Amino acid sequence: MTQARKKSLSRQAAAGLIAATALAGSAMATPGDSGAAALQAKYTALAPQLARNEFQRPLVIESSEASNAVNGNAYAVINYPFSAVTTAFKSPDNWCDVLMLHLNTKFCRTTGGNGSPTGLEVSIGKKGPQEVKDAYTLAFDFKLDSATPDYMAAQLNADKGPLGTNNYRINLRVVPLAAGKTFMHLQYSYGYGMAGRMAMQGYLATVGSGKTGFTLVNNPAGGEKTYVDGMRGAVERNTMRYYLAIDAYMASLAAPPADQLEKRLQQWFDATERYPRQLHEVERTAYLTMKRNEHRRQQAAE
Repeated sequence: MTQARKKSLSRQAAAGLIAATALAGSAMATPGDSGAAALQAKYTALAPQLARNEFQRPLVIESSEASNAVNGNAYAVINYPFSAVTTAFKSPDNWCDVLMLHLNTKFCRTTGGNGSPTGLEVSIGKKGPQEVKDAYTLAFDFKLDSATPDYMAAQLNADKGPLGTNNYRINLRVVPLAAGKTFMHLQYSYGYGMAGRMAMQGYLATVGSGKTGFTLVNNPAGGEKTYVDGMRGAVERNTMRYYLAIDAYMASLAAPPADQLEKRLQQWFDATERYPRQLHEVERTAYLTMKRNEHRRQQAAE
């Protein structure tokens, strides 16, 4: 293989990694869009969309793109008590179990503190089996912004990513609802420079061609609306994947500890397959085998 070919493949892989690491964040948050009252107001405003949409679940996906950043949001009602959700996500401890459900997450561990972690190291790579040494590791700092009886806000921040990407952010905000349910806002963003944009465009023109997001937009050629594509499409796909990972993790807690891993793997895969146009990547056996092996690798490292 020529050096030029190797460089091209490397850039494509890195661009796919950029798409995979489009986690949730705050770089493009609306000023003042914080706190229990604001989130409750958002729930009220979105009630019609949450009640009836193409997802067949109480979920709204939104995205936006600026000249040097991309942003996505998932607003959803989840069937778990507010207290259980806040217990699960008010520290870094359980985030790895969520993030590892994603195809591209190869390894995850908490960092800092003796028994009181302050961040995560998350290794991101390709959608198939891969050695951790060949993946790219993002270093996230964890911050609990608020934890009150009616509101929780937590974030994970990574300043640097591959190919000059930057400001990776994960924000999770939740408020309690009636009947033991919770309204959540999962927001994500990351920034990029010229190298990151060019690599991403190359990925979207090759490996990522034909992939779409979930938002319907006007067709430039006229006629029926089409699903958003490009960088917004990529960010929406990962918004959905991480929202489904949170939901699968919470559902798994009802099972005995020894059965929780298998329960969340099965539920996450089943949930993604409900949206094959956007999310189908590998077959069930390949996914389950890879993730079971990655879990064993992670346990061995611990």
